[in-house]
Amino acid sequence: MRNLILIIAIVALTATAAVWLTRHEPAHAAGEADHGHGHTEGGEGHAAEPETGPHGGRLLHAGDTRLELSVFEQGVPPRFHVYARHAGKPVAPEDMQVEVWLTRLGGEIEYYSFMPQDDYLRSRESVGEPHSFDVEVNAVIAGEQHHWQYSSHEGRTRIPAELAQEMGIVTETAGPQTLAERLAVTGRVRTDPDRLARVRPRYAGQLESIEVGLGAAVEEGQVLARIRSHESLQTYAVRAPIAGVVLRRDAQPGENTGETPLFVIADVSQVWVELDLFGRALGRVRPGQPVRVETLDGANADGVIDWVSPLAAHASQSVVARVVLPNPQGRFRPGQFVRGAVTVDETEAALAVRESALQRFREFDVVYARVGETYEVRMLELGRRGGGWVEVLDGLAPGTAYVTGNSYLVKADIEKSGAAHAH
Repeated sequence: MRNLILIIAIVALTATAAVWLTRHEPAHAAGEADHGHGHTEGGEGHAAEPETGPHGGRLLHAGDTRLELSVFEQGVPPRFHVYARHAGKPVAPEDMQVEVWLTRLGGEIEYYSFMPQDDYLRSRESVGEPHSFDVEVNAVIAGEQHHWQYSSHEGRTRIPAELAQEMGIVTETAGPQTLAERLAVTGRVRTDPDRLARVRPRYAGQLESIEVGLGAAVEEGQVLARIRSHESLQTYAVRAPIAGVVLRRDAQPGENTGETPLFVIADVSQVWVELDLFGRALGRVRPGQPVRVETLDGANADGVIDWVSPLAAHASQSVVARVVLPNPQGRFRPGQFVRGAVTVDETEAALAVRESALQRFREFDVVYARVGETYEVRMLELGRRGGGWVEVLDGLAPGTAYVTGNSYLVKADIEKSGAAHAH
């Protein structure tokens, strides 16, 4: 049912985006087209694809002048290349002047200047990803001034706020984070030996009555049994030395007492978790390190490594690391197997995003930035990882709102609308 709801939401989102794009498609001068980088600005129902020149770039027209603006990125950082023809003849790069302004989502403006290179002009500045922007070109060719404007968007879609909320799209703000390196280990829950009592009779005798059953919760000083002494023939009470739970009861009315404890009582309001360390973990885990402990049924708690054994088990060659955990609700039961995540290192990252927010777009790891109701891909250069976060070295500005929940829906809508570019 949930998958059906998500499919319906994607279909509705695609239809909404198509209607919005139809109503808001920017006006173009006759003959204008995309910048020739393989971009499209929507899915089915849109105008024919922009006209491209012989170098695969955006072809712009003005009278007898043809200007081709392309992005060249084969094995080098992406740069604009400009080729021009006037009256059917190539224009030498020394005979033209070109400048380009890009306006990116959010209003950031970039300026590009050019220098001659062989038979074309090459931008001095590289063109950062994503190649999604509104373009303004000013040029002087054969003594004539020209001005062109057009939009070239990739990896971009618009999702109305109400629809985004219905789809469960969640955003957070990118900023500094602590990256925690965690080591996965396993272990088991044990009773704290200092909270375990083995109750024996003070004097040998015959058990007249048993006052508690196996598994009963008892208070300190509570009567557990009554025994008639063989020597004095007097009856005395056997009381609980601690509060806890009766784990064992080796006593029946009428029996004579022996050397075996009558009761074993454990206080499990605090327990030990013994984690097994193998191989490389031996040299990385030490007392004082934070650790999260989780049972197989999902109960979890945070603690610290209290002690690491100086001895290794002969058979397994493992070493025990102990965590002391408060257990007031009894969620951790002695004998249970547990998983542990020990924080063995922490580093500060100036900028990081949630690892779960990452998607793949072309050959890049990306997140989807949100500006108002518009979502656009951000290609990332990533660094260290830890604790569910990944460091961002380049590709995202601090303070950017990015999608952390249901980002795959944004990706699906962009792919359905055709708002990608082919390399």
